Amino acid sequence: MRFPVKKFFSYYKPYLTLFLSVLACSFFTSAVALVFPLLVRYITKDVLEGDLSTALSEVYRVGGLMLVLVVVQNIGNYFVDYKGHEVGARMEGDMRSELFAHMQKLSLSFYDQAKTGQLMSRITNDLLLLSELYHHGPEDYVKYLARFIGAFVILFFINAPLTIAVFCFLPFLGFFTLYFNKKLNEALRRNKERIGDVNAQVEDSLSGIRVVKSFANEHVEIGKFNRENKRFLESRKKTYKAEAYFFNGVETFIQLITITIIIFGSASIVHNTLELPDLITFLLYISFMIEPIQRLTHMSTQFQEGITGFQRFMEIMNLKPAIENKPDAITLTEVQGEIAFKQVSFRYEDHLDNVLLNLSLRILPGEYIALVGPSGAGKTTLCSLIPRLYDVTDGQVLLDGINVRDIDLQSLRRNIGIVQQDVYLFAGTVMENIRYGNPAASDEEVIAAAKLAHAHEFIMSLPNGYHSEIGQRGVKLSGGQKQRLSIARVFLKNPPVLILDEATSALDNESESIVKKSLDSLAKGRTTLVIAHRLSTIRNAGRIIVLSKGGIVEQGMHDELLARGGAYAKLYSKQFELLV
Repeated sequence: MRFPVKKFFSYYKPYLTLFLSVLACSFFTSAVALVFPLLVRYITKDVLEGDLSTALSEVYRVGGLMLVLVVVQNIGNYFVDYKGHEVGARMEGDMRSELFAHMQKLSLSFYDQAKTGQLMSRITNDLLLLSELYHHGPEDYVKYLARFIGAFVILFFINAPLTIAVFCFLPFLGFFTLYFNKKLNEALRRNKERIGDVNAQVEDSLSGIRVVKSFANEHVEIGKFNRENKRFLESRKKTYKAEAYFFNGVETFIQLITITIIIFGSASIVHNTLELPDLITFLLYISFMIEPIQRLTHMSTQFQEGITGFQRFMEIMNLKPAIENKPDAITLTEVQGEIAFKQVSFRYEDHLDNVLLNLSLRILPGEYIALVGPSGAGKTTLCSLIPRLYDVTDGQVLLDGINVRDIDLQSLRRNIGIVQQDVYLFAGTVMENIRYGNPAASDEEVIAAAKLAHAHEFIMSLPNGYHSEIGQRGVKLSGGQKQRLSIARVFLKNPPVLILDEATSALDNESESIVKKSLDSLAKGRTTLVIAHRLSTIRNAGRIIVLSKGGIVEQGMHDELLARGGAYAKLYSKQFELLV
């Protein structure tokens, strides 16, 4: 994959004026630094070797100029350090917002394969390192390149042969740097992948900490974490080995350059082709040449980390959502709720077999449909096709006669409410979680929705009522309480189409009774699809659809299906036997 240079530099655009100011100031401070050795040369060669009666006053004058330059240089360095980091932080913030927004657009099929810890690593660690590259990269290159070129020009005029002798080392240093940069780049990429795996393991273990403790499997999780941690350690060791070769090699080159200057410079003094003040100046300027080499080679690690971070950033940004709006997508106005599946087939990306095959079904506006069947029959998959959480492999899904692929995604999903068995509540207050169904709703509307969901009474018993914190994923609430909040959220959304995905199967009898009342209230006047686990809860459904891996086996009302003695009757009797 070609490196996207244009995209990389595009993030400078909003802050170009401030960034160029930082670069100009960096160049200016480097130019000021180059003046100091010249002033030392002036004192040692012109002042001290001239009229000593006026030498002291001239030394004071030059010393005063040096103090002024120090003040100017420090002000410039403060501006570069402060504003430069600010530019980098702003760009990092822009990229993080862009990446998070893009992640929100990616389809569920992407998240089916991705690890949360890896994604978190890309949105935090990678961009943090990239921020340093955006700031320090250009600034340091300008600063040290200016010092390097400036020192070279001045040294060339002091003693050209000695300067050329020093420069003979540079091609070898450049080749050495390029060779080990490649190895460092590979090692750093492995590090990012490994730390992503560590993050994924931590996220997985901590998210399921209640399961871990209930099975007394802390040792299992510690073992899994230690394996990932060891893999990360091994990748770090390889990185440190490459860095040790690299930096020690560079240091050796620098020492050879210094030795060359001392030997050839001393020989030049002996042969009267170089004066001692000039050798002192030469040594001072050589430090200006060596410092950029040292700094730029140390920057190579920062550069490689930043570039690797940007490549990982672009890997996500280049992913296109599997489900997108058409350019002329339709915005729904008044939805009646008629749903039709026409010759629908579906299979997941990593599966060869179809979950659904040539399935056709029509659901009338306001109809209450129950979907039953064994696990893997495609009940949840069928319902997921309506709001386009996944797209059909073949066939069509229609809402009010319109292909859902032709409908604007936001418009489509605003008109569909989903209550799932596994309720997800966000960290925050009760009020904030219910309002998620309609962010523009007033407090009064939120409370009204809670009352319809039979949640108001238990909410008022909480320490701070609607403003009570419920913890990560609602850990401070019972299963029935969480379910009622999710129902209140859908009441507030007020969609014409409702999907209930085994919404009561994990509840105790008392909680199920309360939640069922809430769901019955919610279903009134809406097209409702219920994925049922407990068949006793769907006796009053307008129509029961029995699914198997072969598609729709039979459909009808409860008593009618029992009388047939078919697939539904077998499922019902088996469940009844289990209860007995």
